[in-house]
Amino acid sequence: MKVIETSLEGVLIIEPKVFGDHRGWFMETYSDVKFSESGIELNFVQDNHSFSAAKGTLRGLHYQLNPKAQTKLVRCTQGAIFDVAVDIRKNSPSFGEWFGIELSVENKKQLLVPKGFAHAFITLTDNVEVQYKVDEIYSSENDRSILWNDPEISIKWPKDIIPILSEKDENAPQLKDAENNFYYGE
Repeated sequence: MKVIETSLEGVLIIEPKVFGDHRGWFMETYSDVKFSESGIELNFVQDNHSFSAAKGTLRGLHYQLNPKAQTKLVRCTQGAIFDVAVDIRKNSPSFGEWFGIELSVENKKQLLVPKGFAHAFITLTDNVEVQYKVDEIYSSENDRSILWNDPEISIKWPKDIIPILSEKDENAPQLKDAENNFYYGE
């Protein structure tokens, strides 16, 4: 397993080691031992799996407030997505900054999105499946979102795709107005 730091502290690209031959391939998508050896200490408690039928489906920017904040380990198991993490920790030197990466069934990369970051993705193909592990159970009363195209954040979404949004995501507040109890260094 290869761990690659990104421009945002704590957001990591995980590249699992893939073993392949004429029959196909095998990889470990998560190993508590290997993550611990890489300095990543997590206790995942829930696996989530989403399906998006149409190219352009955009889900996010989502997060949960403390004390139910979640770290997510995201991977795409069918098709491809552009996956984004946004630093929403108050007083962070990178507050409001974002990192994006293509995750696909072909590249097998994963993105680790820590607590204090909002998360979103847009599908780059039809028939996309995304699976992710979280270290806290879903909590509807702590579930929050930020507007996907907030001009303060200025995410550079793929230009050739028209987003398909839920009503919740379409009407989400901008970062400046979003409820947020994350602080850098805590």
